[in-house]
Formats: sequence, structure tokens, C-alpha cells
Amino acid sequence: MTAATAHRSSAPFTSPEPLHTPPPFPTAAALALERASWRELEQVFVRGTTPDLEGLVGWEFRGINRLPLNGLPVAKLVGIKKFLKGFFRGEQGVMGYNSPVAQNVLDGRWNVAPKRFGFYEVRPVDPTARDNNYLHALLLDYGSGGNKAYDPTAYLRDYLVQVDPANPDLLLGKAYYAVGPARIGTLNYFILERHRVGLTDYVRR
Repeated sequence: MTAATAHRSSAPFTSPEPLHTPPPFPTAAALALERASWRELEQVFVRGTTPDLEGLVGWEFRGINRLPLNGLPVAKLVGIKKFLKGFFRGEQGVMGYNSPVAQNVLDGRWNVAPKRFGFYEVRPVDPTARDNNYLHALLLDYGSGGNKAYDPTAYLRDYLVQVDPANPDLLLGKAYYAVGPARIGTLNYFILERHRVGLTDYVRR
């Protein structure tokens, strides 16, 4: 089992082999990404590979938001440092949702609230579409998730890559915000790590 590279190292991040039963706590690889510099995260992102779309279905991933001011507890104070994303099969394809998580210590357990919001469609990036910044990523399109127009999550457009080709359990995301035809970078990366079995199909909200 190989640990992630040290903080501020220029070497690429490596991860453990895929686990049949995901651990209840973040791995060293996930925590190393959370401590990484902005430049390191961008390097990891552009070197990432496309996640297996079918491999996401039926799973929930614990999430860590990595905001620009990582030394300040802004994300924790507003309740978004820790979160959870789930993936399921909808009528039109693979879909996903978010769930809030108790903002306890970062290396502790993910205590998930029984709530689902911020739905999105998941699909490969279409090079001919408006949201085509990263062709090697999957797109999490909240505009196709059935969210209400007044819901601020409806304008999110996330790109998602697999950090290590040998480990489908660790993903890195980068968020953009849609304002009309414009796409504004939110200066937010997020780390996803396979957490537990979730829903395979979801019809009630």
C-alpha cells in the first residue's frame, strides 16, 4: 500500500489499491490532497483520468471542499467543508445528489444527515457543448438535475477526474458556476473518496 506524497511535494499523488470495503475515515491520500497547494491540485487534476461512470452508480462518496483560504475555517463555519455525494441511475442516465454532513474533525467519521439536495446529471464531457473545459473529466451538471431555478446549486457545473488510474476510490473535482452563457471558476476543488453503498435508483425527492 502506497501513501500519498508529502505536503507540498512536486511528485504525483499515489493512492492505495482499490478497497472492497471502503474505510470509514479519510485515507492518507485524501488528506494529502486536502493539504496540497493550489498549483499541486491543478497538476493532479490535469493529469487525472476519466472515472468509470458505471463504477459510481450505487455508491456514496465522502467529500472534502478545498477552498482557496485553506488555513481559515470558512468552509467549516458555513457547513460545507465536509459533505457527501451519491450516484444513482435515473430515467435519463446516471444522476447524483448531495447530503449535508456534521462538521466534526476532518479525519473523523462522516455523520450524514438524512437529506438529499443539489441533484445533478453525470455524463462524459462533450467537446461540442458549452461545458467542455476538461475533456478527460466527467461533468456533474446541476442544470440538468431538476433543481428549482431559485436553488443556487442549479448553476453549478463540476468536473470530476480519477486521481490515480489504479484507484477508482479517490476522485478530484473542480467547480464552476454558470451565469447565463458564462462559466465562472469558483476557486474550489473538492476531494471525493468512496464511502459506502448508496442508492442504485432514486425516484422520490
